[in-house]
Amino acid sequence: MRTAANPFTDPAQITGALYASADRIAQRTGALLRARVTGRHAGEVIAGLAHRAVGANDVLVADLGCGRGTTTRMLADRLPATRVVAVDLSAALTATSRRRLAQSPRAGTVRADFHRLPFPDDSCGLVVAAFCLYHSPSPGSVITEITRCLRPGGTAIFAVKSADSYTELDQLVAVSGLDPAATSRRPSLYQAAHSGNITELAAASLSVRLVTHETHRFIFPALANAAEYLATSPKYDLPPALAGNPAALATALQQRVPDAPVTATSVVTYLVAHRPAEALP
Repeated sequence: MRTAANPFTDPAQITGALYASADRIAQRTGALLRARVTGRHAGEVIAGLAHRAVGANDVLVADLGCGRGTTTRMLADRLPATRVVAVDLSAALTATSRRRLAQSPRAGTVRADFHRLPFPDDSCGLVVAAFCLYHSPSPGSVITEITRCLRPGGTAIFAVKSADSYTELDQLVAVSGLDPAATSRRPSLYQAAHSGNITELAAASLSVRLVTHETHRFIFPALANAAEYLATSPKYDLPPALAGNPAALATALQQRVPDAPVTATSVVTYLVAHRPAEALP
């Protein structure tokens, strides 16, 4: 039985089942990309913000929680004069990023915990933390660590989701009876750092310059398409035979609810902040 604990901040889950291989995150992001009907590609938005922040300067850029390295590769392509380092705690994802960055001569990877970054004080011109802060039970401490690594005047770019992202999928799982508590007793996966608190979190250590909210809308054409995403989510207390098995989950859903398109929404928030020349009071 699933407890009330948030699996996105559970160290055992983060270093274990959630990111032990690149396949699960590839399935998750692929299902969302195929279903997305509004909203820009986050990597492209971040690369554009990064280019405006550092231009053609030769600076050190750190991409925290790099995942499979999609955004890191975009940063390396858009900022050819910079040295880009992909950072992730997962050995599998770090290896995947390394392969993806093989053709980027000034890019590299390092496996590290973002609470203890392997960069000297005042060394980074830009730090990106996209869709990863919600994996920390104390995201403010991660932002403090980012601030330590930034040189004075350096830039941090954060991307988070709204706490109520994909609630329509929670409702689907609850109505189907596969997890009746999906809408009532399952905490948001994004509750640690989300659109509603990221400005306050960042402002404690950095000077916030830009906050942009963008609504993303998704349409899964059928239950089988929604199941491709749902099977990757650690949020639900599904029967063991269904968890991680999109085909079996799709069949179970089709037996319980009408097979029709499923719509879901999420707000993606981008925040750009600078490290002040002097510490904030």
